[in-house]
Amino acid sequence: MAFHGSKCCRLIVGRHYDVKALSTQRVKLFVPSSTPKLLRWYSSATQEENELELVSLANSSAAVPATKIATTQELAVPVGQRQRLNEEVLPFSAFLTDNFGRQHSYLRISLTEKCNLRCQYCMPEEGVKLTPRAQLLSTSEVLTLAQLFVREGVEKIRLTGGEPLIRPDVLDIITELRKLEGLKTIAVTTNGMNLVRLLPKLKEAGLDLLNISLDTLVPAKFEFIVRRKGFHKVMEGIDKAIEMGYNPVKVNCVVMRGLNEDELLDFVALTEKKPLEVRFIEYMPFDGNKWNFKKMVSYQEMLDRIRQQWPSLEQLPLGKTDTAKTFKVPGFQGQVGFITSMSDQFCGSCNRLRITADGNLKVCLFGNTEVSLRDVLRSGASDQKLLDIIGAAVGRKKKQHAGMFSISQMKNRPMILIGG
Repeated sequence: MAFHGSKCCRLIVGRHYDVKALSTQRVKLFVPSSTPKLLRWYSSATQEENELELVSLANSSAAVPATKIATTQELAVPVGQRQRLNEEVLPFSAFLTDNFGRQHSYLRISLTEKCNLRCQYCMPEEGVKLTPRAQLLSTSEVLTLAQLFVREGVEKIRLTGGEPLIRPDVLDIITELRKLEGLKTIAVTTNGMNLVRLLPKLKEAGLDLLNISLDTLVPAKFEFIVRRKGFHKVMEGIDKAIEMGYNPVKVNCVVMRGLNEDELLDFVALTEKKPLEVRFIEYMPFDGNKWNFKKMVSYQEMLDRIRQQWPSLEQLPLGKTDTAKTFKVPGFQGQVGFITSMSDQFCGSCNRLRITADGNLKVCLFGNTEVSLRDVLRSGASDQKLLDIIGAAVGRKKKQHAGMFSISQMKNRPMILIGG
């Protein structure tokens, strides 16, 4: 079936459309030759190149194939009206969409490789060789990359480390991130050691969400796990966050057999009177953390143990891109979650990308392939060049990670050099 019209319209594309044959007017869609691929999403950096044209065939005798067709009413905006489409229609950037349709709207930026603790699962006992300061991302480079990613569709940025709150300019970074139009959520993962002192200013700067790492409720065991003192500082930080209205305050607990799996019920009990979300994290393999399968306590084992104490534990609805399976004991203020990266991976709904403190883009926490955005940025490359490199890296993202046994044999960074 062919459509012979009289007007040329342009479609500003923001997402892949599943274009269906309709019984009404039909038009042919094609992309300018400079556009990398058919039905490329809208990109703010390349608006002109990513416009699809709905072209009149009035002067052509060729019939339009009955595929990839749509009504102008549904998909077209007249040339003279270049207004942005509304939020429901605006498409997601192709550069942040992988070959499996996963849209990466969540960016984790590591601000530093340094930390004031030495957690066993994060840092090798002998320590790590730190990147020279000149090779780390500067404040302006962090903000430049953040702005680019937000412009392409990132809605949530989490600042990590190392320990992000020991970076002197962390308040300035959060203040500037807060100004980015389209960024909905700014989060921080912290060990809590400096939280009581910094939290009022962090909230004023615009911090939305807090994750606090705590692997034990026993002070002596805390010192053993993190190789430093400071248990009471962390507990005071958690209470300060609750006092200042953060709800829920998320508490990250890496569960390791023979070390803290006997405290599962104590952590759940914390959620009775406090608006906490305790997140039990399966022990994951990284360079230097001496991971082995016997140390890992699976999600199902943890859940079974908790249900023995609270049989009425009920599962909460799971969001499309949630990493945690969440549960609640009826009547408790808070809830518990499980990060099941090893025993029940959630790669199919992954929407996360990571930038390391030295400026490398990691598209998968467990992948060992990285690309330096720092070097591209410092070469004076254009936004378009950066986006091409980001898009190529995202396009290479695999369907899922290799599995815990393969990961344990794979060369990767220690967690502290990735960003938690």
